[in-house]
This record gives sequence, structure tokens and C-alpha cells, in this order.
Amino acid sequence: MTAEDLAAWIGRTERVEDDISPAQAAAAAAMLEPPPPLPAKDSALPPLWHWFYFLPRAPQSQLGIDGHPQRGGFIPPIPYPRRMFAGARIRFHQPLIIGQPAWREGIIRNVTQKSGRSGPLAFVTVGYTIYQNDSLCIEEEQDIVYREPGAPIPAPVPVDLPPPPPGAWVRTVTPDTRLLFRFSALTFNAHRIHYDRPYAKHEEGYPGLVVHGPLTAVLLMELVRHNVNRPIIGFSFRSQAPLFDLAPFRLIAVPADDRVELTAQGPDGMTSLSAVAELGKAEY
Repeated sequence: MTAEDLAAWIGRTERVEDDISPAQAAAAAAMLEPPPPLPAKDSALPPLWHWFYFLPRAPQSQLGIDGHPQRGGFIPPIPYPRRMFAGARIRFHQPLIIGQPAWREGIIRNVTQKSGRSGPLAFVTVGYTIYQNDSLCIEEEQDIVYREPGAPIPAPVPVDLPPPPPGAWVRTVTPDTRLLFRFSALTFNAHRIHYDRPYAKHEEGYPGLVVHGPLTAVLLMELVRHNVNRPIIGFSFRSQAPLFDLAPFRLIAVPADDRVELTAQGPDGMTSLSAVAELGKAEY
């Protein structure tokens, strides 16, 4: 497709409704370690857990070979087969309440094509606003990147990681197929790179199963939630390199006044994902 064809998708909208089921929140809590308190009906949904709602429900016949819904509806029909959730910027105006209906409005804000080191790339920026009881709860802007198939990615070589910064909160995560399966199930994500090892290795050139970028972001957010007693009013992240189920990775959170600097560090010492959580006034 030409740039003009893709640009025609800018401004396209969708609306998705959800009842913010307590069962889905309870399933999310069961996936996490250490387990957070079991969310109850009419309580606040933790930040980032809105990713477990407003899920795509494409019919089985409309899934592509990679497991993603075929493009051409809300998402433009980008011709490149590889897809990555590259980053997001989120504002939390007020928490969603579990067990109460809500709706999400989406809009395609931009579609651009560029040439990178690995070949042609396409970037889609999607804006979302989530409402409940006629009030704006969450604003989010997502960056989705599409690319051509590239050279196989070698497995990371583990190294002795340097000491974390003074005062940092640290957690080591050992990803396995059970964790990746549960996150895929919670987000109704059939992308085969997260559960189909032969496909991930032989079709997309990865050395193992790929850890979802949003899963890493949720784990970083949980590290913040376990260590602060202040509302989280903003969150942004950028994916830099994939993580795999081949070795543990490290989460690092460095508090600094009204923000927490976050890093997910691969076994080779490289930054996989960087993020920032913004904190509101302390709750008493």
C-alpha cells in the first residue's frame, strides 16, 4: 500500500465496552508474584490492569498465520508481517472500579513509514480514552511498530550483572511457559511467538519464546506498587530489545521524588525496556 493509502486510516475510531469483571482481576492477581491482595468488586483496579480488559475478539477465521487478527479493520493493513508493541504513554485520572461497566474509545492518530537498519518499518500511533460513569479515567497513547522479517536473533549471553544503584528496588524474574501462557490468556493474545516455540524460532528467528513487552511493563508497575503508598498518575515505557524464556531477567526501580525510574535488564546486561512511573500526592 502507498503512504497515501495508509494515511487514510488516520482518524479511524472504534468503541469497545467492558464490565470490568472481578473474575478477570482475580485471574490477573493469581498470575503475579508476590500475589497482590485479591481485588474485590467495587474496589479500584490497579494501574495497567486495564490491559486485561477491552480485549480484541476476532473470530478464529480472521486470525493471521502469526495469531494476530488480520489487519484492515480498525488497525490499518500494514504489509509488514512482524509486529511489536513498542511503547506507550498513559495518564491515570481516576481508577476504574471493578464490577462497573466502562467503555474505551480508540482512534488512529498517525501512520508513518520509515527505513531502518533492518529494512522498511511502519509506525502506528493509537490513542485510547477509557470512561466509566461518564468520567474520564485513563488516557493512553500506544506505539505499534511493523517490520519485515530480519536475520535470526542470537540467544543472549548471560554475564555477571553490575550492582543496582543505591536505594533501588530490585526483583529477579524467571520467565517460563506457564507465565507467558497465562499473560497471553489474560490478554486474549494469540501471537505465537509467546507460546509456540517452533514457530518463534523457525518462522520469526527468535532463540526462544518472547516475553510480552506489556507483561514486563506490568511487572515493573507491580514493583512500584509494592514499594510506594502514593497514587500512580502516569506511566510511560519504551521497548528496546526482546526478552526470552531462556534465562532470568532483572527489574530495577529507582525512586526519585515524584517519579520512579524503571528498567528491565536482560541476562546479558542490556536494557530491554525502560519506563517511568509518575507519583501523585501521598495518601493518608
